[in-house]
Amino acid sequence: MDALARRPPGEEPVDSDETQLVAAVLRKDRKATAEFVSLCSDWIYPFFCRRLLPRTEAIEDLMQETLIAAWQSLPSFRGEAGLRPWILGIARHKVEDHYRKRIRTAEWQEDDPAAPETAQQAQILESLEAAADQQRVEKTLESLPETYRLALVWRYREGKSLRDMAQSAAKTEKAMERLLARARQSFKARWNDGQS
Repeated sequence: MDALARRPPGEEPVDSDETQLVAAVLRKDRKATAEFVSLCSDWIYPFFCRRLLPRTEAIEDLMQETLIAAWQSLPSFRGEAGLRPWILGIARHKVEDHYRKRIRTAEWQEDDPAAPETAQQAQILESLEAAADQQRVEKTLESLPETYRLALVWRYREGKSLRDMAQSAAKTEKAMERLLARARQSFKARWNDGQS
């Protein structure tokens, strides 16, 4: 079943190895279950790392939550798109839940003045995406308060709209806009401090 791990990311068809693996896991075959966990972990670990950098302390918990959810949902797995896209879909939902919970429970003031989204937004987005600056971006993000860091990552790495973020965090769009403005200002200040 090593062929499963070697499949190119864009290749979607379900092969008989996946079907056999899922069937064996459902029969409570310990060896198959260990292989299932190992295979899925290989797929979801880099996925979580990319989305949770620089603070990776939640990766193990999210991996465990994802694997448990997958195991519980395995009887309903139809295999139409393949095991890898299916498990990554579960992982994607776990990351979104993580962002939602952390921003929802974070303490921040809704009445703080903040600048509207400006060209600053484009500059930060470019900085977040620039490969040459990636290490510096990670260091700057790590220095931010968690709420600011999560808001920036959710908005710019995950591509969440302001409306989606506000709804998920049970905040108003105005409040979320202010949070993002403060986060961008803080990021910019720390970024500029790092240039000296």
